[in-house]
This record gives sequence, structure tokens and C-alpha cells, in this order.
Amino acid sequence: MTHPTTARQIFQTAYESRYTWDENFPGYSADVQLVQGDEVYTGKIRINRDLSVEVTGVADEQVEEGIYTQLRDIVTHRKHTSFDESHGKHAFSLGQQDPDGAIEIVVNGDSMGSNYKVRGKEICQVSRVLGRMAFIIDTYENIEIGSGYLATHYDAIFRNLKTNEVTSVLKFEDSYEKIGNYYVMTKQVVQEYKDGSSTTTEFGYFNIKLLEPATI
Repeated sequence: MTHPTTARQIFQTAYESRYTWDENFPGYSADVQLVQGDEVYTGKIRINRDLSVEVTGVADEQVEEGIYTQLRDIVTHRKHTSFDESHGKHAFSLGQQDPDGAIEIVVNGDSMGSNYKVRGKEICQVSRVLGRMAFIIDTYENIEIGSGYLATHYDAIFRNLKTNEVTSVLKFEDSYEKIGNYYVMTKQVVQEYKDGSSTTTEFGYFNIKLLEPATI
């Protein structure tokens, strides 16, 4: 087996090494609990076979929207999309190599100005620009499950593009469990540092059940 050597080969290998749900993924339902300080909210969630998301029974509409957004992020990372579909039109070039071996992958033709760093077969940094904001996501720990890797500890730093000022920092710690043939997030702890203060939000998912295939 030859080792990837070009920027495209290195990035494609890392991209295709991520854990994603396959075409047989049936979706799942679960109870959800969100804890933030002294406040505790509960409800029900469903991620359907088509990867649409439903959140119901949460007493606070804003909290319900926050859970929905978090689940949409989960779906984005678990959805299987081919490399050609996502990056077929992009050009890649090699940038600097860090002392720890991480290689910078510079992308041309991406509408969000995305650049990456790859260490081994894992994407360890994502850098993007969204309007007047730029953010960098650094991954520090992954778990390898045989059919890909899952990030478990990572942070996101957001900056004002004009002033380069850090506007917020988010630190994530994720836990997963195998339900049937699929790995599903069971807990996510998010620490947010903004305007000199910090908040911790914990998402917990319980009684996770894969949905039954539709019968005709």
C-alpha cells in the first residue's frame, strides 16, 4: 500500500477516515436532558432516517432551538458525503508542517476559505471564514472505532476578522455509545468563554433506540 503524498491524497485519506453513518442508518429516538447551571430541561428527540431532526416537549423554546442546533451539527458530521461531492472541485496544496507532524492543507476554490491540518490519517484542524467572522477548530483527542475515528475533545476559537479580536471560545467533550451497528452521541459538555465569563452546558441523551425500518 502506497502512502499518500500529494495534498489532495493526504486530505482525502483523512476525510474518508472519519466515522459516518452508512446508507442503512435507520435513525434513532432518545430522551434529552440539558443542564446549564441550576437549570434543567428535558424533552424528546428524533433523528430520522433521512437525517431530519425533531425536538419536542422542551419547556423553553430557546432551549429547544439550542438542542435542535446541536443535533443538526451531529448530523452534519455523521452524514456520509463522498469526497468528490464535497471537494471534487477544490484544488489542494501543502503548507507548513508543525513540529508534531501535522501538515497544513491549503484549499483553493472553497467558498468559506477553508484550510485544514492533517496529522496521520486524521483532520486535526479546520479553519474557516464566515462573513465578518473567522474560526479555527482544533481537535486534541479522537477515538478509533475500526470503521473510522470520532473526535471527542476539541475547541473552537472565533475571531472578528476586522480586529482579529477573539470573540468567544468553545471547548467540547463528547461521549459515544454503540447502539446496534451505529455509534451515537450520548453526552456533550460545552464550555463557553465569552466577555470575561464562562458557562457550561451539558447535553445528555438517554433511552436511545434505533428506529424500525418502515414496513410496506
